[in-house]
Amino acid sequence: MRTGLIAKKVGMTRIFADDGQQVGVTVLSLDGCQVVGQRTSERDGYVALQLGAGVKKAKNTTKAERANFAKAEVEPKRVVREFRVSDDNLIDVGAELTADHFVEGQLVDIQGETIGKGFAGAMKRWNFGGLRATHGVSVSHRSHGSTGNRQDPGRTFPGKKMAGHYGTETVTTQNLTIVRVDVERGLILVKGAVPGHDGTYVNVRDAVKSKLPEGAPVPGAFKTAGQAPKAAAETPAEEAPAAETNGDEA
Repeated sequence: MRTGLIAKKVGMTRIFADDGQQVGVTVLSLDGCQVVGQRTSERDGYVALQLGAGVKKAKNTTKAERANFAKAEVEPKRVVREFRVSDDNLIDVGAELTADHFVEGQLVDIQGETIGKGFAGAMKRWNFGGLRATHGVSVSHRSHGSTGNRQDPGRTFPGKKMAGHYGTETVTTQNLTIVRVDVERGLILVKGAVPGHDGTYVNVRDAVKSKLPEGAPVPGAFKTAGQAPKAAAETPAEEAPAAETNGDEA
């Protein structure tokens, strides 16, 4: 079981597939997603990775949080969340996860907080049918009707579906498809809608109802603090010294 990612929802747009068909996608941005802590079975009783994303001012961070970030040698993070992993998929503290942690065509589960709708009636909140349009019903056509009985049981049961606050709930949308990955800009394009409004942080991880596709990096795609960019790493190390030697001989 690999770790997930903390991504920032940028908004929705569309892209065109190879056959010319347009696909509506949600753009997710990796806002400095780093490993800030580890949870081990020997010390904590379970195995997990603590990730942080975003930037937070030190003056707005508590003393205890500043101590944890200083121990991990990372700057204060705006959002900190945990992802359960297996023992062999732990990643060192300080490593920054990259967008190629997921591959194109992979299915993922995305967890976020839905958009708040405020106070809503039963018809909008629970899809109730409402009361009759005539035959004695006046004014209260969109009410939810009876909420209980009289002497027996003499109360309203807990959990009764009624009007109330709608939205701002933590939900998980399963089996969303990764359409495209931009490693340089740290963007992940997901087909369809993602819970939450623009600017919120969501949890993205491998789908629990499908197998991990071939080519997905294990334990993940990341770069350490002192790691050179990929473009520089691909350059052969022998070319530069050879050119200097030729110049000295001339």
